[in-house]
Amino acid sequence: MFKYIKNEIKLIREKDPSIKSNIEALLHPTFTIKIYYRISHYFYKKGHYTIARFIQNRGKRKTGIEIHPGATIGKNFFIDHGVGIVIGETTIIGDNVMMFQGATLGTAGKEKGKRHPTVGNNVLIGANAVVLGNLKIGDNARVGAGAVVVHDVKSNTTVTGVPAKVVRDYNKK
Repeated sequence: MFKYIKNEIKLIREKDPSIKSNIEALLHPTFTIKIYYRISHYFYKKGHYTIARFIQNRGKRKTGIEIHPGATIGKNFFIDHGVGIVIGETTIIGDNVMMFQGATLGTAGKEKGKRHPTVGNNVLIGANAVVLGNLKIGDNARVGAGAVVVHDVKSNTTVTGVPAKVVRDYNKK
């Protein structure tokens, strides 16, 4: 557990230049919600759904960030100014993903099974972006602030707008 905390402090200090000390990093909402998420996810995986939701709701009240206990989150996930973030139950988030305030990884309806996005590695999701449904955001993609994503996003591209369209494709030289 100490190694986990040490890694989280390092991540927060790297990603947020306003953090001046390790104690400040421990007070960061990203650290707080990730602790709540890890505990609630443990209970969720064990089938203790009510306990998992109770813990998750406590974290949501403290931080304004809602991560469903069933979501799967990779390493070095960072939330900057996280109030209003929503991450749905069947969401899968890769490594080194950064999200900004108000972003939603949600569902497009009441379908069953996998109904939330799968986000690749090294992805940035801008403020108030909305990613809806069982779609894929490729590795190294960028979702611009306020974008509404309803289709897959290829790796190494930037999308913006409503609905989101590719504005930069790093695959083309």
